[in-house]
Amino acid sequence: MSESHIIPWLLCSCLFSAAAFAVLYLKRKMNGFMPGDRSPPSLPSLPIIGSILSLITDIDPHIHFHQLQKKYGHLYSLMMGSHKVLIVNNHHHAKEVLIKKGKIFAGRPRTVTTDLLTRDGKDIAFADYSSTWKFHRKMVHGALCMFGEGSVSIEKIICREASSMCDVLTETQNSAVDMAPELTRAVTNVVCALCFSSSYKRGDHEFESMLQYSQGILDTVAKDSLVDIFPWLQIFPNKDLKILRQCVSIRDKLLQRKYEEHKVNYNDNVQRDLLDALLRAKRSSENNNTHDVDLSEDHVLMTVGDIFGAGVETTTTVLKWSIAYLVHNPQVQRKIQEELDAKVGKDRHPQLSDRGNLPYLEATIREVLRIRPVSPLLIPHVALQDSSVGEYTVQKGTRVIINLWSLHHDEKEWKNPELFDPGRFLNEQGDGLRCPPASYLPFGAGVRVCLGEALAKMELFLFLSWILQRFTLDMPAGHPLPDLQGKFGVVLQLMKYKVVARLREDWEKLSQM
Repeated sequence: MSESHIIPWLLCSCLFSAAAFAVLYLKRKMNGFMPGDRSPPSLPSLPIIGSILSLITDIDPHIHFHQLQKKYGHLYSLMMGSHKVLIVNNHHHAKEVLIKKGKIFAGRPRTVTTDLLTRDGKDIAFADYSSTWKFHRKMVHGALCMFGEGSVSIEKIICREASSMCDVLTETQNSAVDMAPELTRAVTNVVCALCFSSSYKRGDHEFESMLQYSQGILDTVAKDSLVDIFPWLQIFPNKDLKILRQCVSIRDKLLQRKYEEHKVNYNDNVQRDLLDALLRAKRSSENNNTHDVDLSEDHVLMTVGDIFGAGVETTTTVLKWSIAYLVHNPQVQRKIQEELDAKVGKDRHPQLSDRGNLPYLEATIREVLRIRPVSPLLIPHVALQDSSVGEYTVQKGTRVIINLWSLHHDEKEWKNPELFDPGRFLNEQGDGLRCPPASYLPFGAGVRVCLGEALAKMELFLFLSWILQRFTLDMPAGHPLPDLQGKFGVVLQLMKYKVVARLREDWEKLSQM
């Protein structure tokens, strides 16, 4: 072979070998078996679209991610467009992300829909980790502590709304009713009292408007829609984005009005609510010329909007799931009522101080939070620097999703995880609570733990205890039981259903007196 032929032949051989190696490398990489590589197993990925083809399914994302463990293990990655995403499916890795390395993974991703909702991340839930975020959270936490657990004022507020809700159920007893609007109004009024020192009556126009825009936000934001994966798609007409913009506009007008009212009536010596606390913090930062914390009007409004929105939707959703499971499991409902009769009686209403004496009710609430976590994928985290999870390296900028559904349905941690069984949270004698398994994280954990956890637990306990002390909840004749599948979104929503609330015998006698 002449020299003129050798060089082209060598070039072709090299190119062929490189191509063969690249194919082998990609094949092994996609299947997660690259020798010596510390990257986690990965779903197949293509240029530009990433792993989308592997995610196209009729199954909700949290369940699909749970099932993918069989092939890829508890910890695996995928590409969401150009973004690398780590899926965490067990509590060991989850606690490493949330607690052990909480500040490293405390970032939040920027998406089109959440930016629209929060004016480019000026809230708490979706804002990136920063000095401003830490200051916001500290301020809100301090304001909530003003009404904190054990406080007479917050208990009175919740009990007032529980009483109003029970009065409505008494008026509509023996009729098929959708309890969702009344549950939402009750929880809304608790949060309104904390945020604005106000409340809504039945049929209030502003409240009805709020219900509509809240549902619109739930249906359109943070669902990993295509526009969040490929932001350039927003240049095209998008029905969901149009709805979201309209709903956010209505919400912002309400918040702005409340804000202007508070500025007019603001008094440095009196802190009526959360908005007053944030106004004081804003003025203080301006007077002290604090450069490391930017507490703008947008930050104040979005922080209140965050607490208002998240505080209503999450608690209301858990209450709806609770009632759905109680009508599915009437024996559980009877057992709670027997406990209430024995420990509280009928001469008074339940109080927060009764929580220690009502372990079965507490266990039922915990089981609802386990079997149907209100936010099954939590809100994604972002690695703020190069790090690791377990044996695998994680690059800065990687998005991390904690699959709470997998943690709460782990067969190694929970016996018969698909079975609704409050008894799993009770001690052997059944008369007290026991520590739940390590994989139980209904409110998250660490730096980004749910800010309203204490408030939510108080509301769930008082609302359910007041209702079940007085009423028995049944399905209307001819109606199917509530669908327990759920609709994936920012929260795991239920399909609408109706129940009949019947006054229990002794309460019926009291109402006739």
